Amino acid sequence: MFKRLIVIFLFLFAFLSFYNRNYIIRLFKEDTRTINTSEVKLLFREDPSLDELISRLIANEIILNGTHFRDYVIGNKIDVNNFAAGKYIILSQTQISSLVNGFLKDDDGNGKSEVKVNVDFNRCNNIQDIASNISNCILADSSEIASYLSDKKTHDFYGFTYEQMPALFLPERYLMYFDTDAKKFTSFMANEFKNFWNEDRIKKMKSIGFNLPSEVVTIASIVYSESKIKSEWPIIAKLYINRLNKGMRLQSDPTFKFCWGNKLNGVERLLNKHKEIDCPYNTYKYFGLPPGPICLVSRDVIDSVLNPADVDYIFMCGRPGGKGHNFAVTNTEHEKNVQIYRSWLKKYLLKKNG
Repeated sequence: MFKRLIVIFLFLFAFLSFYNRNYIIRLFKEDTRTINTSEVKLLFREDPSLDELISRLIANEIILNGTHFRDYVIGNKIDVNNFAAGKYIILSQTQISSLVNGFLKDDDGNGKSEVKVNVDFNRCNNIQDIASNISNCILADSSEIASYLSDKKTHDFYGFTYEQMPALFLPERYLMYFDTDAKKFTSFMANEFKNFWNEDRIKKMKSIGFNLPSEVVTIASIVYSESKIKSEWPIIAKLYINRLNKGMRLQSDPTFKFCWGNKLNGVERLLNKHKEIDCPYNTYKYFGLPPGPICLVSRDVIDSVLNPADVDYIFMCGRPGGKGHNFAVTNTEHEKNVQIYRSWLKKYLLKKNG
């Protein structure tokens, strides 16, 4: 009888233990593991103190209180000034020891469990645009980034002029730590630039008559500003190379438009008076390349310049309908294309304006 009671008791204990297993696990482990049942994201803009860290962990229901967290820090003689800013993802039931150690700085100053964030900076025309875009992704503010990129010491270190600096940046999505500052961001991009401009691309650059990658990027920025149609990029690239080789002005509308900043945004028809602006980027007034790129361009556009089409064109004009361009070798051909386009444009504007 006694043995039967023991068996029944053990059965009931096992049943209740299984039924309440989550409560029992939490009861015995709440001091050694986090209490969050799903992952929690934390973002620290500045290196947190021990008290700030504990406060945020409690507020986000990651730990019940800071006793065990604090005891672990003190017991292991951890430097309370060594917690890193950044973005963290705290998984459910994380060991407190792992939680603490994850916030500690590594040899590079990043948190050991810090995660990276997406960094995008498309549609930029100049350093101010780059700074504004990047400040939305990482900790450094736009003024800090703009100031660093405008500093002559930075230019000298990387071997660029102020005007050439945009050539350093290849726009696409990158992964960086949130607490990346302006200096680390620029260093990261310089490494991407160095990897992109490999021996093969340098060889192609010289074969088409350029000495510096920034010159190629400058041409690429004009090409991209002229057309968003990928199949046209190698053709337009060769057209401008042909003009340079012949000692002609590039006479690219986007270059004088760049001189006006945002003042010509939304203007459908650029006029001769707009071309009169005296600006070193205005290729209607000045021979050769502008001082630097007029926008940031992707790797594909740069490669299109490095692999130009085998054409003799030196003129281009928009096609009726606004899609793509007609190209010409002679001025006579070009004038015909211009008249066709102007005739279409006049009818289009009349119809649009009623």
